[in-house]
Amino acid sequence: MTRQENLVKASHLIDMTDVIREGNPTLREVASDVTLPLSDEDIILGEKMLDFLRNSQDPVTAEKMGLRGGVGLAAPQLDVSKKIIACLVPKDLESEGAPANDAYTLATVMYNAKIVSHSVQDAALADGEGCLSVDREVPGYVVRHARVTIEYIDKNNEKKRLKLKGYDAMVVQHEIDHTNGIMFYDRINETNPFAVKDGMLIIE
Repeated sequence: MTRQENLVKASHLIDMTDVIREGNPTLREVASDVTLPLSDEDIILGEKMLDFLRNSQDPVTAEKMGLRGGVGLAAPQLDVSKKIIACLVPKDLESEGAPANDAYTLATVMYNAKIVSHSVQDAALADGEGCLSVDREVPGYVVRHARVTIEYIDKNNEKKRLKLKGYDAMVVQHEIDHTNGIMFYDRINETNPFAVKDGMLIIE
């Protein structure tokens, strides 16, 4: 049984034991494009990745299952070298005043996602980035594009185009990097981790 066949079994809930850690060669491979139309197996994997993120953000479930909280997951992190990413970014309800049924700024599975255009301006998260595949803190600004336009295939085999900025843009770029064998700390300035380039946006 392949790795993916195991993950998509009806009885299987993805947990931290399924997530591979840095040093595993799959994390450094450029993942394969997903063949279209999407197979049931690829659609199910995407849904299960989204379920993992949902579970990881629920304090009770996360504690019960021993999950680290996450807002994004890429198939290569599950040792499946395919261009599948899931993103689940909760709205900050207090600051956004968002209605409860609109709890996420981004809740989607993307197949073959790629950046088709981006801003000249760079950005980084003030608190740095973490990764479910990295069990240590790596301090420093992870320099990314402040705004990106993404093209991807959704689970209905439809081609989508999405413009993102701010935190959502950071999350999607982090996950797309995983499908290209890039780790977040590759984007930290080695000699000066907190260097700020001219015009760089620091996202609080």
